[in-house]
Amino acid sequence: MATKKKSSGKKSKGSQKVEKAMHEKKAGTLRSGKSGKKVTSRKQAIAIGLSEARKEGAKVPKKKKS
Repeated sequence: MATKKKSSGKKSKGSQKVEKAMHEKKAGTLRSGKSGKKVTSRKQAIAIGLSEARKEGAKVPKKKKS
């Protein structure tokens, strides 16, 4: 039998940051980098959340190379 990994119910730091960024986007308070423009894109909000998590040293997947 294969053993299954049990979820502890805790969210990782990366998912917490993304969730916070998405809430800010929905509320209309999320702003981007230097320009300070309001973020309207869902993908951009996720990218901002992951970026903040990386700065805090969270274990987050690497950026995709184009």
